[in-house]
Amino acid sequence: MASLKTLAPATWALQPQTADNNNKANLRTKFSQFADGQKENRTLWFFINLVVHGVLFLPLPAVLMYYFDAPGAVLAITMCCFFTNLIANMGGAGIRSTMLLFFASITIHLLMILIAVI
Repeated sequence: MASLKTLAPATWALQPQTADNNNKANLRTKFSQFADGQKENRTLWFFINLVVHGVLFLPLPAVLMYYFDAPGAVLAITMCCFFTNLIANMGGAGIRSTMLLFFASITIHLLMILIAVI
C-alpha cells in the first residue's frame, strides 16, 4: 500500500519557541487553544448548545415580551441565534466556529435581558 507511511513528516518536529511568542497570548489565542483542545468533545458541545438554547433561550422572548414589554425584535434575534447555531452544528462547522457562535449567542441574550429589564 503506497498510502501507508511509517515515517513522520518533518513538519511534526517541535519548533523552538522564542520568548516573543509566549508573551503574545491574547484573548483570541487563548480561545483558539481552548477550542482546539475541545475537538474530541464536539458532540458534547452540540448537545450543550441544544439544551441551553432549547431550555433557556427559546422561552426567553415570551418572558421578555409578556412581562417586560420587550419589542418583537427579541423573538427574531432569538430565532436567528438558534437556527444559526443549529445549522452550524448540524452542518459540520469546525469547533472554533461552533463555540464562537455559541458564546456570541449567550452574550447577545444576556445583553437583551439587561436591556429589557433595565
